Amino acid sequence: MNATSATFIATPSEVGQKFERARELVAPDMLEVNRLILEHLQSQVPLIPELARHLIAAGGKRIRPMLTLLAARMCGYRGRRHIGLATAVEFIHTATLLHDDVVDESGLRRGNPTANSVWGNKAPVLVGDFLFSRAFQLMVADGSLQVLRILSEASAVIAEGEVAQLVTSNDTGIGEEDYLRVIRAKTATLFKAACRIGAVVAERPETEERALADYGEALGIAFQLVDDALDYGAERTVLGKEVGDDFRDGKITLPILLAFARGSEAERDFWRRTLEELDQRPGDLERALEILRRRGALRETVERAAAYGERARRCLDIFPAGPARDALSDLVDFCVARAF
Repeated sequence: MNATSATFIATPSEVGQKFERARELVAPDMLEVNRLILEHLQSQVPLIPELARHLIAAGGKRIRPMLTLLAARMCGYRGRRHIGLATAVEFIHTATLLHDDVVDESGLRRGNPTANSVWGNKAPVLVGDFLFSRAFQLMVADGSLQVLRILSEASAVIAEGEVAQLVTSNDTGIGEEDYLRVIRAKTATLFKAACRIGAVVAERPETEERALADYGEALGIAFQLVDDALDYGAERTVLGKEVGDDFRDGKITLPILLAFARGSEAERDFWRRTLEELDQRPGDLERALEILRRRGALRETVERAAAYGERARRCLDIFPAGPARDALSDLVDFCVARAF
């Protein structure tokens, strides 16, 4: 998606270095999180750790637990509670991935076969439930009703967002506000909660808690906007799944909404046929890509992601300068720069 690269200052290699510096800052804590993940995957039912490890071994940046660790560090926390809570955040995320892949009938996740493509649909759904249960055990062990409220509410909102996306799929008549409401729920909510609990365990003032929540939400929206653009503009090796999966599934994302609004009646008929009726023919994905580029839909989607990224960065201004704040700012660069 280099058509918009001029709007981004850092090069991909520079952004990669920033991400590695952020990860190194919390590397000891992340080792503890990984240890706790493996410990809580143990079960007398062999399929549970086998299937869960399949997804975890596929990689992933662990951005969400990193946010909890970095937020707690920036807020001056020096205890151990953030380790268990970061693990709970990762379990919630992993559970939603298992469920999402079943709903979407996805074949690839991070470049590897999805659990549902290996074991069928039933086992991933049930193991996802197991991971949710493990997450709640970790929340209860933490002992904070406020943390439990934040993460349990986030889990409920994420589920609502997934159902809302299911309802709005194949409907080119939805508005941008509906779309933003969905991605705010299904993606940004966990980013928001992951950051917010970092301030909670550090017992920081409500202003700082709110600032971190706002940072996480804006970052999560930026992350999802880039994902939605990448589905049409990335290589499979970069995306980790089949390019055009959203198109094949009839998902209505911001690039589609922008192209639909700006398109000719013939183009709108094309979107209705391919996305609403799912009547897709050879060459349709290529035509969709051509329309999206010609109408500037991919470029504007990434520009909006960058704007949300800047909004997230401004939320950090109330915190004292330091390595943790720099790392959270660098994660903004990383999340947006994936589009370039």
